[in-house]
Amino acid sequence: MCGIVGYVGSKDARPVLLGALERVTYRGYDSFGLAFLNGRGLEVFKGVGSVDQHRDEVNLSGNIGIGHTRWATVGAVSERNAHPHLDCSGNIAIVHNGDIDNFRELRDRLLSKGHSFQSETDSEVIAHLIEVYRPAGLISAVQQAVTQLEGSYAILVLDRRSRHLVVTRKGSPVVIGLGDNECFVASDAPALVPYTRRVVYLQDGDFAMIGNDRVQIWNDGKEVSRAVHQVNWAASEIEKNGYEHFMLKEILEQPQAIRNTLGAYGAGLPDFPIAHPDHLLFSGCGTSYHAALIGEDLVSPRVSYPVTAKIGSELTNVPPANGNSVAVALSQSGETLDTITAVKKLKDSGWKIVSITNVQQSSLSLLADTVLHTSAGPEIAVAATKTFTSQLALLYLVTSQLAKGPETSVISPSSLRALPGKVQQTIAMTPGFQSAAEQLAKYEHMFVIAKGRNIPVAMEAALKFKEVAYLHAEACPAGELKHGPFALLGPEASVLAIMDSATERTRMLTAIREIKARGSLVVALTDRDDEEVEETVDLMLPVPSANSLLTPMLFTVATQLLAYYCARIRGCPIDRPRNLAKSVTVP
Repeated sequence: MCGIVGYVGSKDARPVLLGALERVTYRGYDSFGLAFLNGRGLEVFKGVGSVDQHRDEVNLSGNIGIGHTRWATVGAVSERNAHPHLDCSGNIAIVHNGDIDNFRELRDRLLSKGHSFQSETDSEVIAHLIEVYRPAGLISAVQQAVTQLEGSYAILVLDRRSRHLVVTRKGSPVVIGLGDNECFVASDAPALVPYTRRVVYLQDGDFAMIGNDRVQIWNDGKEVSRAVHQVNWAASEIEKNGYEHFMLKEILEQPQAIRNTLGAYGAGLPDFPIAHPDHLLFSGCGTSYHAALIGEDLVSPRVSYPVTAKIGSELTNVPPANGNSVAVALSQSGETLDTITAVKKLKDSGWKIVSITNVQQSSLSLLADTVLHTSAGPEIAVAATKTFTSQLALLYLVTSQLAKGPETSVISPSSLRALPGKVQQTIAMTPGFQSAAEQLAKYEHMFVIAKGRNIPVAMEAALKFKEVAYLHAEACPAGELKHGPFALLGPEASVLAIMDSATERTRMLTAIREIKARGSLVVALTDRDDEEVEETVDLMLPVPSANSLLTPMLFTVATQLLAYYCARIRGCPIDRPRNLAKSVTVP
């Protein structure tokens, strides 16, 4: 979940690398570092904390360099564990994203041969392995070194005896940017948008030698070519543009993101790899798992075959495919390791794969038989907002395509066309969400309750309150409160109740009355003005009325705003929550 960047050209690499690092900071921000090749040799700077905290302290320069921003896995957060890492001679510097599973064995072997280590990380062994094989040439040394590695990696190498960078990947993303007599490297394309729009995505097993005017790529011992893609994002899309936080900007961008996603498939979705599957499985992790649960709820009542949702990290026993089984894998980045691992198992068992992701040429996209891209644009805040609702927009289209018979086609085209406007109306209710957040922010413990199709919405809401507001928030089906959670209710707890007029309103009201009898604060999100609800709860927040299948999206936007303003009131680092990173590329 770390971010790597690189530059080779005629410019000063310092501002380029620092700017690119800031744009991949969502991948990790425990520490960072840079290495430059210049007339004095190979020079390194490291700092604990994020790039923006130490930017002015970086006084090194050169025309070729690499950088890294870290999310700690092996080894504590410290300057000595920050990347880049050097070999014994100080001639080779590497930055690494991923996990080396057999690093202890490799480290012990290298120590026995006289190598000296300066950090506790798994990554440092890579520099020393390259040192061992360096007499054969730089590209050969990297190729031989990675044969010793078990795990995942994107590795970028700088050698003081070469004017080239070498990069390779296995299970972690790498993109190369092509400029005018200069080249760039990064974990993600948004890092490169200010410098170039022409990019090449490396595939697993690729090795690239990058000079200022040429990129050579090898795979399996043969030189290969990779397509050049045009990135259509504007530089303004990866800036705050006057907003205090990226999260707020991205919440407010949701009407356009949903409109773009629906508009991209105005002529209809591509056909599923199997027109009439005998089993449909939705899978994802974190926020994408909540989308998968909504996908199951949308499709299951409208088809005759089994539809299930499974969390990607727990999909260890893959259901056997009968030749007509389809899995829909969801991932914002398309690089979520647990989801990709699950997809590989499914493919090996004969399942056809449909991917839903926001990143073109991602690892998940390359594995899929059919690719459905959301058109949310770059999402910088760690907490997913517009990518989640864009996933839901695609799931509505999937449901419309798979539903059989006129009686099951309940999401009309006109309802979908009206959806961005309904989301905009929800955002317009922000003053009410701000007032409610002032109350909710006073509590350390929260339950988010719902019934039916809104239970995944409650799960996503609880996740957002945990991620950005540091509230202990727990999602619970309303009917399950009496089976344990009631013991935690009292004046010190708050409850957010999500209820629509179509989903067992009477039972929700009964649960709310029981909660109020225990003295907890209750805030209700509803899809209509409801006098009885308003009299029962402490605060009622209505969202616009809509087709009942679409209200989960409106409730989601409302809870995002509630979580954001709670976090703001509590003084939390909203875009960079502690211990988290956006792209989970480690197990």
